[in-house]
Amino acid sequence: MSMTDPIADFLTRIRNACRAKQRRVDIPASNLKQKMAELLVELNFIRSVDFIEDNKQGILRIRLKYTPDSESVISGLERVSRPGLRKYLTNKDLSKGTRRMGTIVLSTSKGILPEKMATESGVGGEALFRVW
Repeated sequence: MSMTDPIADFLTRIRNACRAKQRRVDIPASNLKQKMAELLVELNFIRSVDFIEDNKQGILRIRLKYTPDSESVISGLERVSRPGLRKYLTNKDLSKGTRRMGTIVLSTSKGILPEKMATESGVGGEALFRVW
């Protein structure tokens, strides 16, 4: 069975693991998912990401980050752009700022970037998801 939206599957697996207080979650790997996971590590939302080789596409093992009182650092994940309705943000849209909390992760011509770095680089792109 083919998957319609692998990014939504990626976010849902992380969201479910956080709600179930799991320490790690395994996700089928792709280059896009690996870049998104590495960006979440840079933004300090997850602890680490490892690529595990198998005889298929590989597995991303994501270790989640929790506060000392066992609350997840990730309060929420929301898919912004979806296959049926793509959402694109220009540099002007990003520089205006959003009134919503969190960070928007964009797919730009310079790679997968958070909104702050995209604004500094002067590029816009497809808004993949929001994390807070």
